[in-house]
Amino acid sequence: MKTSNNTLLITGGTAGIGLAFAEEFLKLGNKVIICGRRVKRLNTLKVKHPELITITCDISNTKQREDLCNTVLRDYPETNILMNNAGIQLLTDLTQPVNIEKVREEIETNLIAPIHLGSLFAKHLATKSDSALMNISSGLAFAPIAFMPVYCATKAAIHSLTLSLRHQLKNTSVKVFEIIPQSTDTELGHERRTDKTQTHGGMPVSEFLAEAMEAIKNDVLEAAVGQSKGLRAKREEMFNIMNH
Repeated sequence: MKTSNNTLLITGGTAGIGLAFAEEFLKLGNKVIICGRRVKRLNTLKVKHPELITITCDISNTKQREDLCNTVLRDYPETNILMNNAGIQLLTDLTQPVNIEKVREEIETNLIAPIHLGSLFAKHLATKSDSALMNISSGLAFAPIAFMPVYCATKAAIHSLTLSLRHQLKNTSVKVFEIIPQSTDTELGHERRTDKTQTHGGMPVSEFLAEAMEAIKNDVLEAAVGQSKGLRAKREEMFNIMNH
């Protein structure tokens, strides 16, 4: 996949992995569109990167997803890459009655939004000679951590979804990537932490980005990064270790 002269839409591009991808693709000479819920964060990033295109959108909202698609296709019809990156990670104790609204929000953000956005953009992407749809899953799709079961289940579903989408688009120009991060040092999961400044821990974002970009450049369509390779290869063993 060429990594320059593209126009990308990255969901959840205001922080973490999404922001890292946005800044890297900008450096490589791409037009980058990011969306996010936090207007202040979007405005700050626009000051830092004037060339960045920012759109306010809560992707857990069906209407806002449709409006996002309509805006992008109207104003940036050259868009040839969609990266479904936005996600939230919450703790859920399934032995107790769950907060069903929180469960719905996690599933809507992590799974329904990528399904919906992929379907909205697929036909357009297929009109481009060099295009891609990229889903960000997780090593936890293969070996879940039991105290955040909904998050892990959504990422397992993203893995399955990506396989099916790749098959459905096999006769088109669209390359369907699954990028599979290991635990990476971002603010993912800040919603469930008392200290909102505390990071996730794990692999430095710069190391993740270098490996992920190499995979994209070389058309590694199912790209496990870092320790995710082990989680995918030794699922049951790693599940037992992580949940001991």
